[in-house]
Amino acid sequence: MVDVITIAAGIGRVPPVEEIGAKAANLARVAMLGLPVPPAFVLPIQFGTKIIQGDRQAEVELIEGLAKGIQWLESTTGKRFGDRRQPLLVSVRSGAAQSMPGMLDTVLNVGCTVASTHGLVRMTGNPRFAWDCRRRFLESYIDTVLDLDAAPFAARLNALVAEELVDNDRDLDGEALERLALAYETLIADSNTEVPDEAINQLAASASAVYRSWTGDRARTYRRLQGLDHLPGTAVAVQAMVFGNCGITSGAGVAFSRNPSTGATQSVIDMLFDAQGEDVVSGRRTPETESSIAHLRPALANELNCALLRLESEFRDVQDVEFTIEDGRLWILQTRSANRTARAALRFAVDLVHEGVISQKEGKQRLSGLDLSAVAIARFVDVGEPVARGIGAAAGVAVGRAAFDSEAAKRWAASGDRVILVRPDISTADIAGLAVCEGIMTATGGRTAHAALVAREMGKACVVGCDGLTVDLRKRRAQLAEATIEEGAWLSIDGDSGNIFFGQREIVTERPEADLAEITQWQAANQPRGVASSR
Repeated sequence: MVDVITIAAGIGRVPPVEEIGAKAANLARVAMLGLPVPPAFVLPIQFGTKIIQGDRQAEVELIEGLAKGIQWLESTTGKRFGDRRQPLLVSVRSGAAQSMPGMLDTVLNVGCTVASTHGLVRMTGNPRFAWDCRRRFLESYIDTVLDLDAAPFAARLNALVAEELVDNDRDLDGEALERLALAYETLIADSNTEVPDEAINQLAASASAVYRSWTGDRARTYRRLQGLDHLPGTAVAVQAMVFGNCGITSGAGVAFSRNPSTGATQSVIDMLFDAQGEDVVSGRRTPETESSIAHLRPALANELNCALLRLESEFRDVQDVEFTIEDGRLWILQTRSANRTARAALRFAVDLVHEGVISQKEGKQRLSGLDLSAVAIARFVDVGEPVARGIGAAAGVAVGRAAFDSEAAKRWAASGDRVILVRPDISTADIAGLAVCEGIMTATGGRTAHAALVAREMGKACVVGCDGLTVDLRKRRAQLAEATIEEGAWLSIDGDSGNIFFGQREIVTERPEADLAEITQWQAANQPRGVASSR
C-alpha cells in the first residue's frame, strides 16, 4: 500500500523533500506556522517512478492511496468528493525535490462531475462560478490528461465570445459557460476519447498524468539546462480547492517578498481578481500589481505582506509565494526560494547579512556558485524616447533579431545572431527558445508568470504586458506602435524599465562596486589565519 502523507494545520511532521518533494515539504512548514493552507495529501516520489515504469501493482495501489487520501480530505473539509450537494473539488499538483517552475503538469477542479457542478450551484447560488469550474476542469483535463489538440476547443470558445458580443471569456455568463462545457464534451466525444464522470476515475487519471509529465519534453529540457538530471521524479499532491474565481472579492496571484529582478527590498505582487492561479502563471493575462492591490484592497495587501515577511523569516531567504483569495480570505498554496537574477542574488545576500538573517559565512556560501561577472548592471546609452513600454519582468537589457517562436529563435541563434523572442505570451513550452535568446518580449503576462521566473533564472532580459503588441504567427510579423516588425528585425528591450526600442542600441555596463567590495571583506574576514589571500 502506498504511503499517504497529509498536510494540514496541527500536523507537526515535515517529511524530507526527497520523499514528498520541495513543494509539499515547504507547504507543511507553512501549515505548521499557522498560516492558512488548504489541506492536502501527498503520494511520494518513489511511488511515482513505479507509475512511470508502468508497474501494474502500482496502478492498483494508486487507486487505493487516492481513495484513502480523499476519505481524509472529506473528513477534514466536511465536503464529499463527487457529491451533488456539498462537493469537494481538488487540485492535482507535481513536486520534485528541487523546484521546476511550470515544467510539470497540474490539473485543477478535479471532481467537477456533472452532478458536482449542479452541487456547486446549490451550495453557492452562483451558476456562473459553477460552470466556470466545470469548463476550467475540462480545459485542464483535455490538455494534461487527454493531450488533445487545443485548437478546436479554442475556436469554440472564441466563437462563443463572438456570438455573445463580449470582449472575452471573463464576460460570459453562467448560461453561456454551460453551453461551452457541453460543446467541449461534444468535441471530446468526436475525438474518440472521454472524460470520466466518476470523480475517483478523474483523480486517478490526473495523478497518473502528473507523474508522467516528468518525462515530457519541456521537463527533460529544463532538467538538462539546469543540471537536474540526477533527480528521480516527482511527487503528486492532491489539495482541496479554494476558489479565486467565485466573484470580485476573490482572486489568485503570485508574490515575492523582495524584487527578484533588481534585489530591491519591496515586495512584488501580481494578482488577477475573479481568477484561478493558472491564469496568473500562464502569462495569458496581464495582472494587477502591488500598488493597485494596495489601493483596491488595502487590508488584503497588508495581510499578504505580513505573511511574506513571516515566510521569509521562517525560510531565511526571499520567497516566491502562490496564493488564492476566496471571498476575501487569504490562502497560501505554495512557497519556495525565489528564482533571481545574479544582480538580485548579490543584493539579497548583502541585505540579509546586514539584517542579521544569515551570517557572512552563509552569505558567501549562497554566492559560491554565482558568476560575479554577471552581476554588472547593463543599460542603454542615449536611447531617446521608447517606441513602446511594457512591464519589466527580468532585469537587464538585450538587443537581438525578432523571432516569433522557438524554432525561429534556434535558427537565428545557430547562424550567430542575437535573438529577441517575441510572443503573444510565453509558456514553459517555449523553454528551448528561452534558452537561446538574449531577451523576451510578450503582449500579455506579468512579472510572476512561470516564463518570467525562468527568464530571470537564465539571466534573460524580459518585458511583458506590452500594450499594443500583436503577433501574427501565420504571417510571421508583429505590430507595435503602429509599426510592423518583420521577423529578423532588430529590437532593443530594457527589462528594468520595460522600454522597447526599434533597431540596435549601444549597451554599457556598471558594476555594483559597493556590494562587491563587501563580498571581498567577507572573504577576508572568513580567511583562516596563516592562509594568504589569492588576491
